[in-house]
Parts: sequence; C-alpha cells; structure tokens
Amino acid sequence: MALPVAIIGAGLAGISAARALIARGQAVQIFDKGRGPGGRLATRRIEAEGRKLQFDHGAQYLRAEGAGFAAALAEAGTAPWPDTQRRVGVPSMSAVPRALLGDISWVASRHVGQITGHPGAWMLRHWDARLVRPGEPLPASAPEEAGPFAAVLLTMPAIQAREVLGHNAPSLHDALGAIRYAPCWTVMAAFNAPLPLPQTLRPEAHAIGWAARDSSKPGREAAQENWVIQAGPAWTRAHLELSAEDIAAPLLTALAGFSAAPLPAPFMAVAHRWRYSLLEAPLGEPCLWDNTVRIGYASDGCIGGRAEAAWDSGAALAARVLA
Repeated sequence: MALPVAIIGAGLAGISAARALIARGQAVQIFDKGRGPGGRLATRRIEAEGRKLQFDHGAQYLRAEGAGFAAALAEAGTAPWPDTQRRVGVPSMSAVPRALLGDISWVASRHVGQITGHPGAWMLRHWDARLVRPGEPLPASAPEEAGPFAAVLLTMPAIQAREVLGHNAPSLHDALGAIRYAPCWTVMAAFNAPLPLPQTLRPEAHAIGWAARDSSKPGREAAQENWVIQAGPAWTRAHLELSAEDIAAPLLTALAGFSAAPLPAPFMAVAHRWRYSLLEAPLGEPCLWDNTVRIGYASDGCIGGRAEAAWDSGAALAARVLA
C-alpha cells in the first residue's frame, strides 16, 4: 500500500499495530484525543502546597504471559511491583507507552469524529479534543481533515469506535455492540504522613476495588505518601453521575475502614472518572477486519481485560492488514 494507514488511538493496541506495520515497511499515522499516548496507561501530575505530585490513576501494573509482551515490557524498562509477576513503568506508567511509541509519528489532542471518503482513500475529520464532550454532538466548528489513507484501524473502546464508524463498516459496527466495559471512579490523594496500611488493597464486594500506595512504586518519590483508590464497578455505577468533588470523601472514608487507627486527612484529593475501565464482556476474537472496506478494530475488548490482550489484539490486526 502506497498510502499510509491511519490508526485512531495511541494506547497499547494502536502502538502494537503501528510497530508491526512499520516493521513490514508500511507507513502509519496515529491520532489520539489525549495529550500523551497510552490510554489507560496514564499518569496525572499535580502541584499542591508547593509539591509536585504524580499518580498512576489508570492501569496500576502490567503482567506478561507471552514472550512478545514480556519483550515489550523489558524494552520499555519496566520494574517489578508489588511482586515479581507484576511490572510498572519507571518513573511512571505513562513512560511505558512513550518508550514503545518511540519516534513513530502521532498527532495528540485530536478527536477523530468521522471517517469519510471511500475504501483505499479514507479521510478523517478531527477536532480539538478539548472541544468535545462525551455523549454530546460533535462541535459546530469546521473540522480539520487528514488523508487519504489506505486503511483505518480503530483501537479505542468499542462504544467510541461505533460512533466514529458511522455507516462505513456495518459488520464491524454490529459486532462491536457485544463488547461492554464497566466504569471506574478513581481518587488520587496525598498525605503528609504514612498511612498504617499495606502497600496494596484488593477487597472483595466492597466500595473499593483496588487501593495502593502509589509512591511506593520504583522510581517514585518515596518520601511522599500518594495513594490511588479505585472504586469497584457496582459502587461506581451507583455514583456515576456525581461530580468529581463529591467522590473523594466517601472513598477516603471507605479506605479508613481498613485501618485500626484514624487516618489523617489528605492535603490534596481529586477524582477522575473512567467511563470505560474494566472489561466485562469481550468479543471473543483477536480483532475485527473488513477487507472490503479496509477498516479494522483492535483493543483489549476483543480478547480479555488485560493490557497484554490489547497488545496482542493490535498485532493480530496488523497481520490481517498485511495479509
């Protein structure tokens, strides 16, 4: 293919597909609505009370079962935490996608809202991501256009991919309806003193699904006491439409329930809502590819709710494109 392939999404699936295509001499162009690559491999940096803080508020760790993903994690310089089986980016989780993306061309902060044109010469219409609100119509302002592209690969959550597809690939649009994600409220909190709690907590049937002393990870500022608290799916759904300002207090109260002594109040606490966090219903196929229209889909939603599944799905889609 003389024209480049467009990849929408700079998470692990998109990066994996891009690397596989480039290795076979295919030019690619990646678009992502985020300011940095990685999707849920995300790190939030906050300044509070004169201190620079960071929190891995998305994926907490990575685990490799196959040789391919294990090699990728080694290439990205990950380190074991909190045990030898799980690994994290150093000095942040966002360092992993940046390392794996390398010098591959990509466009940040762009929301691709429409695919136009025709098979073999697709065009993408995209807007400044800051102007787009989930669930609302696309901005009235004129979009920018990019293309033409020989093929388009979508690697974002399925519900977002369906919105972008429109009527261009009906078979993909219908199939993606089977993938379902659970949302997750996440609280990032910083304290002036160590909390009398273990490094990680994963309670069952609780408001909290996962909590961790984020500053204990390798390469972090160990003198800080930074925590990430992620609510379970049931609690998140019950409180999904609350404002971020109303989320921190109840989850901090829930965290205090694991301590025999009262916990100090944090000097900083903010919440972030992940609408598509934990995979509940996968597609059951490595990827989707319609060779007639030359549009495909890859994500962890195809195989299973693990980062490695996203990586393998992207590689599988690249193989279909090249075939």
